[in-house]
Amino acid sequence: MPGDFGGRIVYLLQQYGGSFLKGAGVTMVIALVGTFIGCLIGFVAGIIQTIPVEKKDSVVKRGILWIVKFILNVYVEVFRGTPMMAQAMFIYFGSAAVFNINMSMWFAAFFIVSINTGAYMAETMRGGILSIDEGQTEGAKAIGMTHVQTMLYVILPQAIRNIMPQIGNNLIINIKDTCVLSIIGIVELFYTTKGVAGAFYTYFEAFTIAMVIYFILTFTCSRILRFWEGKLDGPDSYDLATTDTLAYTSGMLKYSDKEKEE
Repeated sequence: MPGDFGGRIVYLLQQYGGSFLKGAGVTMVIALVGTFIGCLIGFVAGIIQTIPVEKKDSVVKRGILWIVKFILNVYVEVFRGTPMMAQAMFIYFGSAAVFNINMSMWFAAFFIVSINTGAYMAETMRGGILSIDEGQTEGAKAIGMTHVQTMLYVILPQAIRNIMPQIGNNLIINIKDTCVLSIIGIVELFYTTKGVAGAFYTYFEAFTIAMVIYFILTFTCSRILRFWEGKLDGPDSYDLATTDTLAYTSGMLKYSDKEKEE
């Protein structure tokens, strides 16, 4: 083992570089799958929470909606109000002890990250839907669109664009928070680093490598998501598309030209 700090870093990379990469791969798989499933859960929960209740609705419909929204509110508050580490211990060991359900570590990892992310995304989605101006909904209803059509074709496309930064934040958080899954035996980056550090008592060096890898993963994902957000924004200038020839009284208006005039 070299005596200097840099030499020990190089030595650990030579001896355990493959283990670090494998641990980082496990971290990314759990984070990506968990975030994706969690977003789906959050989208559904957020949409249900924003379903309007009108006076003309039947008592049965209002009663069912109240029960479903109450259950979703409990789910959101519990999983947003408790740490993922406690949730992992409760679900993985509690399900076996109380319900005799023996989960595999991989299933438990995906399940824990997904439902934890889903609780946060439910509130994010609810806020994204409520952030859209009510005139959008009123306009859709004015042309005969149902509530489902309004959500699918008018509200959700705008809401999803608004919450894209939060989706990216959840992915980055999950990349870092997968380290808590080491308590149920998942050999991800943090678990691997502990093993390498304990082998030679090189905790400072091993966790320096781990921090650099975590930073590379999160920074890369944030740049990719930022690029995606830019693509969703569309070009800096655009044409007003119309099929009505009567509208061509002064030519096509370009957004960039309008900006220049101002």
